[in-house]
Amino acid sequence: MKNYMLTGADGRPYTSPIKGTWGGHRGGKIYGRLDCPAALRAIARGGYAKNRLFFFDEATALAAGYRPCGACCKDRHQAWKKTTTAGPST
Repeated sequence: MKNYMLTGADGRPYTSPIKGTWGGHRGGKIYGRLDCPAALRAIARGGYAKNRLFFFDEATALAAGYRPCGACCKDRHQAWKKTTTAGPST
């Protein structure tokens, strides 16, 4: 049986027999869909993959302190921006 490395709500990695449904970037603390065009472009350019991580679900990504991607989760990202006092630029 294959195991997958996922990130938990505490931000720590763990192994799971179930594949994650959301991807993230450790450096930017961003999460998004696995088929996100922006993430796929970054992976193709190289360098992104070493900071890539995976979450079981969206709730776990949020609990770990990651924000929604502005490219593939526009509605979620807009809602997140409205709740953030820092006023993110993306």
